Amino acid sequence: MDEPQTPAREAARHPVDQTLPPVRLIGAGLQHVAAMYAGVVAPPLVVGIGVGLPTADIAFLMSASLFASGIATLLQTLGFWNIGSRLPFVNGVSFAGVAPMLAIAKAQSPEDALPVIYGAVLVAGVLGFLLAPWFCKLVRFFPPVVTGTVITLIGVSLLPVAFNWAQGGNRKADDYGSLTHIGLAAASLLITVVLRRVLRGFLKQLSILLGLIAGTLLSLPLGVADFSGVTDADLVGFPTPFHFGAPQFTAAAIISMCIVMLVIMTESTADVLALGEIVGRPADERTLAAALRADGLGTALSPFFNAFAASAFAQNVGLVALTRIRSRFVVAAAGGILVLLGLCPMLASLVALIPQPVLGGVGITLFGTIAASGVQTLSRASLEHGDNVLVVAVSLGAGIIPMAAPDFYHAFPEGLRIILDSGISTGCVVAVLLNLAFNHLGRTSDPEPTEAAAQPVH
Repeated sequence: MDEPQTPAREAARHPVDQTLPPVRLIGAGLQHVAAMYAGVVAPPLVVGIGVGLPTADIAFLMSASLFASGIATLLQTLGFWNIGSRLPFVNGVSFAGVAPMLAIAKAQSPEDALPVIYGAVLVAGVLGFLLAPWFCKLVRFFPPVVTGTVITLIGVSLLPVAFNWAQGGNRKADDYGSLTHIGLAAASLLITVVLRRVLRGFLKQLSILLGLIAGTLLSLPLGVADFSGVTDADLVGFPTPFHFGAPQFTAAAIISMCIVMLVIMTESTADVLALGEIVGRPADERTLAAALRADGLGTALSPFFNAFAASAFAQNVGLVALTRIRSRFVVAAAGGILVLLGLCPMLASLVALIPQPVLGGVGITLFGTIAASGVQTLSRASLEHGDNVLVVAVSLGAGIIPMAAPDFYHAFPEGLRIILDSGISTGCVVAVLLNLAFNHLGRTSDPEPTEAAAQPVH
């Protein structure tokens, strides 16, 4: 019989493996759900509209994505065999595949669009699972000069998402960018900062969730919150497997989604490395391989539940850094909540009550924290060496291009644009190549110090 876990035994475990009391566990898990909810439901919303689905089917897609994201998150946090990073790592439906999926849908008849997309996602997920043991070996090419640059780019590339939310989220709306929306976002940001400053203990760690609740309450008299989704939603609903038809396999669609899967694996590699530094358990090749297997398996399972490719959610990495709640069981609780939301459309619609301006204001703190974590990592990257400064400068410049000039690559082939339009992927590739050129190939002396790489972020 196993001995009961005493407080002393629990305290001796790594913070990643420690459990929390139920109330704290659920509260912190809800905070993760609130931070990622908009990112999970956005891809099915955009794809559903692009395919021409009716409102009921779009709502079904959104619930299916929540359910699949919960399964993928449970795979990452709890894991089994050699699958799952066993870190507080959130997985959800990726936005990286939206543009390719819309292109696939445009080339198909309306009734075949989603089956072809699901067939391509299924094959891409299997490819990601099989490639994981080899892809993870790239970890030795990610010293602090590379990881710090990529983490900074993750935060910087997400900030425009927060700015868009702060303006209302819908660029075609008449009130997009209105003083009401921006004022609500600013008030939500201010409330979150004040709560973070004045609260103590566990309440301080829940400042993000409390800021979202306060911002939502503040939006009620302004008429920004929309309750129609709650009244129209069903109480119980299950994402019936292959609701839109059995998967169909088309070569062009499969190639397109496999490229997306490689992009997702690149971004997940950067996120796992960032999260490992933040929680004080640096990711090695084995952890990376397990994380990428969970990405692949989660993606391969998603089409069965009418969802799309799964990937890491960088905003939740920022939440871990901000709250310092490092327990993976908190994120596992978030995965369980996502599954319940997927099974109960009415509960899912309650979370959707949080107005996008509120998410935008609070998102500035989340995404900014990621960028700050990247700067912290760069401080250990021996920047007194001029070569490393050049690596950072060029990589940041390449990664910021898609944000600063969205049409910069408009004349490039569509397959290449999938990679280039992701500032995180572009910056990561450039940083790795420049690090190889300056710190590995042909170097016989004055190597980059490696002591800093072993120092976890506290």
